[in-house]
Amino acid sequence: MIENIAFIVIGITLLVWSADRFTDGAAAIARNLGVSRLIVGLTIVAIGSSAPEIFVSILDSLKTCAPDKPDCGPEVAIGNALGSNITNIALVLGITALVRPLMIHSGLLKREIPILFLSSAAAFVFFWDYRLSHTEGFILLTGLVFYFFWLVRVGIQSRKEHDPMVDEMIDELPEGMPTGKATFWVILGLVLLVGSSKLLIEGASGIASTFGVSETVIGLTIVALGTSLPELGASVASVLKNEHEIAIGNVIGSNIFNLLGVLGIPAAIAAPVIEKNILHIDYPLMLGLIIAMAIMAYGFRGPGRINRIEGTILVAVFLGYYIVRFFVL
Repeated sequence: MIENIAFIVIGITLLVWSADRFTDGAAAIARNLGVSRLIVGLTIVAIGSSAPEIFVSILDSLKTCAPDKPDCGPEVAIGNALGSNITNIALVLGITALVRPLMIHSGLLKREIPILFLSSAAAFVFFWDYRLSHTEGFILLTGLVFYFFWLVRVGIQSRKEHDPMVDEMIDELPEGMPTGKATFWVILGLVLLVGSSKLLIEGASGIASTFGVSETVIGLTIVALGTSLPELGASVASVLKNEHEIAIGNVIGSNIFNLLGVLGIPAAIAAPVIEKNILHIDYPLMLGLIIAMAIMAYGFRGPGRINRIEGTILVAVFLGYYIVRFFVL
């Protein structure tokens, strides 16, 4: 038990740290090769912020099943994808709004919200038969590629219009780093991302066995909380600097990436079976939170706003969900 807890704590700590180093290095290399700051921010930095979920998804999909469990699948990865989305909205946005109420002016964000709904609808359709097929996985990953093309295209137009989120995002990019140092951080980050993901998955599997719950539940709760820490740190830091659009942009972009990429990877590799509770409990909650976030962020009579009362409600929903999912269902 203690060993599994240690694996989880060390795994999460290294996962978050190495993802940050990997992102900084990759962004610096791209900039040194002449890639524009806008494209670096919209693609490389966005992918890097979801690196913990990505590597957990890949490693869990490639794990070897025990002889007594031949039908095991990437349960941690599936739980992590949906659990991270729930955590991003309920906990990350909730805590961020408690620190400082969020004001949203960005037109790009409002254009991304329909993409998030479309991604959620695709996940629901694919979940309906309680299995993700290889074909569905490739469809989701193809959707992710098209999303990035769309994001860059719209981002270029938004920059011309001085969209506040795009301006804030470009201003936040780190300054130049020598290519040699950047390459070192990329390689070290990759090695640690793989190693820490293995530690986290092993610890999660051990905890699931100890408590008699499925690995999906551990993915939905403990692993999702750990892999969402970069979004929490980035959003709180952004709002403290009055960069409100980045704070909520991190959440919306990460959620789209989770639905298309983090779900698409295990589907394409392993075609996993989906627990019934995913469709009956976790997905409805995720969709409800997305709807609530969209209503708060859209701002039908002016700028969108998420105040401290709404932040408190979101955090309460998160705590209630964790208690029910881990200890009751």
